[in-house]
Amino acid sequence: MGKTPMSRALVRRETISGYLFLLPSLIFFVGFVVYPMVMCIYTSFFDATMNRKDIFIGLANYKELFRDPIFLRALKNTAIIVLVSVPVTCGFSLWVSSAIYKMRAPIRSAFRCIFYLPVVTGSVAVTVVWKWMYNNYYGIFNYLGKAVGLLDKNINWLGDERFALGCIILILLTTSVGQPIVLYVSALGNVDQSLVEAAQVDGANNMQVFWRIKWPQIMPTTLYVLVITTINSFQCFALIQLLTSGGPNHSTDTIMYYIYYEAFKLYRYGYGNAMGVILAIIIAIFSAIQFKLAKADTSY
Repeated sequence: MGKTPMSRALVRRETISGYLFLLPSLIFFVGFVVYPMVMCIYTSFFDATMNRKDIFIGLANYKELFRDPIFLRALKNTAIIVLVSVPVTCGFSLWVSSAIYKMRAPIRSAFRCIFYLPVVTGSVAVTVVWKWMYNNYYGIFNYLGKAVGLLDKNINWLGDERFALGCIILILLTTSVGQPIVLYVSALGNVDQSLVEAAQVDGANNMQVFWRIKWPQIMPTTLYVLVITTINSFQCFALIQLLTSGGPNHSTDTIMYYIYYEAFKLYRYGYGNAMGVILAIIIAIFSAIQFKLAKADTSY
């Protein structure tokens, strides 16, 4: 039976009303997300600066990128940050969540608050505290290292190429585990306990119960944590700017910081946008691989 004119009019009116409610968000999304993305790709083909009219140069910016030793160093540093921080963050978060999700509610809430506190604390405040801890004259790391006999003299943690990137990764880890822990605690609490009990009755040990019962059920949460942690690691910028500014000798440069340096300090907008496009492609590739692996694991 076809729709009556009255029902068609009602559907049309409700559709129009729905789009009108969406219009403010849609305008914001197009104006501040879609349009900048399009302009970023467009400008990456130009020699664009603040002082003169843009000059079309085709793929010259992209060719220069892979001949730029600083960009290659930044790419390497970014890859190290991602390859270290993503698995450590996910593994540590899952381990902590597995330990606390069965605790009583007040204790569980206290742990979640403790681990989530660095996430909601301002990046400047976190940086000030860590900068004090790393200080090469009166920092707590040097004090404790000498107190227990691990260090003979003070180390300039952020000014030494051997340690600077590791120090940045350590800070990134402490500020990245809060959200995954909260998500994993919720996911583990929603695991079907009847399946867990049935497996235990059949003689499965804790490890078998985790991998065969719990792991498949928390896979959507794991995929989300992997993707978000990967994107955040690729976009590491605030810590670099506030602590090292890419130094010493570009040992802590990341792609995001180098984009900022080229675009907003040297005013090479076209070159900076070309790096942004490359970074977006790399993140998309990593995310696609993670989705593929997670889908294969779930189907198994």
